[in-house]
Amino acid sequence: MLITIGMVQKSWGVKGEVKVLPLTDFPERFKDLRRVYLVPPRGSEKVCRVLSSRYLGGQPLLLLEGYDSPERSKALAGWLIKLPREEAMPLPEGQYYCFELIGMTVCTEEGEKLGEITDIFETGSNDVYVVKRGRKELYLPATSEIVKQVDRKARVITIHVVDGLLD
Repeated sequence: MLITIGMVQKSWGVKGEVKVLPLTDFPERFKDLRRVYLVPPRGSEKVCRVLSSRYLGGQPLLLLEGYDSPERSKALAGWLIKLPREEAMPLPEGQYYCFELIGMTVCTEEGEKLGEITDIFETGSNDVYVVKRGRKELYLPATSEIVKQVDRKARVITIHVVDGLLD
C-alpha cells in the first residue's frame, strides 16, 4: 500500500525541478527521499528516483530521474507523490495515521461491536470517525473521553459510550 506525501504543483526552473505541495505533517521528509512513486490522475504509479531535493521558501523542490527538463517535468503537474506504507514517519505514542484506523472494528467497553471505521474527517477541535453500523453511519468524536484504547494488532478501537452518542 502506498501513502500520499505530496502533489506536484508545477515545473520549476531550467533543470526541470518540480515544486511540491506537501500533503504530510512531516514536510522535512522530502530532503532525504531517494525514490518516490508518481501517480497520475488516471493510470498506475511509476517508481522514480529522486536525483536531488531542496527547499525554496519552505516548499520542496525535487529533481526526478527522467524529468530533467522543464518540458518533461511540466507533464507531472497534478500527480501525487507516494511512498510505501512501511516508510511512514513514526508517530508519537497515542497518535495514528488515518490509513491505520480505516477498517478497524469499533467496540464498546462492554464488548458490543458497533461497526467498522470507513472514513475520518477533521473538524476544528478533533477528528471524527465515521463508523458503518448496518445501514447507518455513526459519527464518533476522536477524543480521550470517547476513545479509550486503540489496539493496532487486533485492529480494534474500544470506546466509552456517553449519553446520546449512539442515538
